[in-house]
Amino acid sequence: MNIGILGSGMVGQALGLGFVQRGDEVVVGTRDAGGDKLRDWVARTDGRGRAGTFAEAAAFGEVAVLATLWDGTENALRLADPASLAGKVVIDVTNPLDFSTGMPRLSIGFSDSGGEQVQRWLPDSRVVKAFSIITAGEMVHPEFPCGPPTMFIAGDDDGAKGTVSGICRDFGWEVEDVGAMEAARLLEPLAVLWITHAVRTGAYGHAFKLLRK
Repeated sequence: MNIGILGSGMVGQALGLGFVQRGDEVVVGTRDAGGDKLRDWVARTDGRGRAGTFAEAAAFGEVAVLATLWDGTENALRLADPASLAGKVVIDVTNPLDFSTGMPRLSIGFSDSGGEQVQRWLPDSRVVKAFSIITAGEMVHPEFPCGPPTMFIAGDDDGAKGTVSGICRDFGWEVEDVGAMEAARLLEPLAVLWITHAVRTGAYGHAFKLLRK
């Protein structure tokens, strides 16, 4: 499968390597496609990954991953051109975090979410919120003594959620569909809980797991 990733930071690079390891071809979109930022990442992909512009990544991907910092998300989608993402599954990994007071807090909440905003920016795409509740280092093949952690996903298109669920399982997660994109109002605060625990403990090797009887 061809994967286009919008965002060249730690999250985009970690997921990009996961897709490469799965056998996919990957283009990571960045504002500086000719720069050195992705040189080491490209060298690790055995020819399956390359850097490009946001527009190139969006056009290339059969599935797209949105992995930008929140304050750059809308501009990245403009550069990508929403028309290039029409009809495609878009995995929204963003969180609407505001760092202006130091400790991150949500800039959108209660009656809206970043996931819903992304879906409005991409009205013709099939957006699924996923991978937003975990650090980049644990996104692909997380290993915990209690077994696979739970990836909660949300979105309005059941077929798209099926595609994303398969990707999550390939990456070593169990999956829990929590409903329509409105449920991103619950998942984005869960990301803040993950960050708060990390800051309080100084440890980053934790994840969420749904326990059942």
